[in-house]
Amino acid sequence: MADDFVRVCSVDEIPDPGKRVFEIDDQFVLVVHLDRQWYALDDRCTHDGGPLGEGHFDGHCIVCPRHGAKFDLQTGAAMTMPAVTATTRHDVKVEQGSVFVRLRDR
Repeated sequence: MADDFVRVCSVDEIPDPGKRVFEIDDQFVLVVHLDRQWYALDDRCTHDGGPLGEGHFDGHCIVCPRHGAKFDLQTGAAMTMPAVTATTRHDVKVEQGSVFVRLRDR
């Protein structure tokens, strides 16, 4: 786990709405910009490991492209089957035009 925030991009690199996957400390993290808010989640569906970054938005959820499981962007909670376990949410901050992520323990 990273102890500090890591710069991942400038705010201009991800439109609103938009998303992009970054590798931080050998971990793939999905960074989302939606409705002027920023979110970061593991880029992995807890049902079968599908890439959430390839999914689409449904309200404030990201939908796994494999089987349609939805995850809440703010909490990481699994909102629909077949996923029953939350994905890890990470801390995000925006400062001076840059987006930073701090990994949380899984």
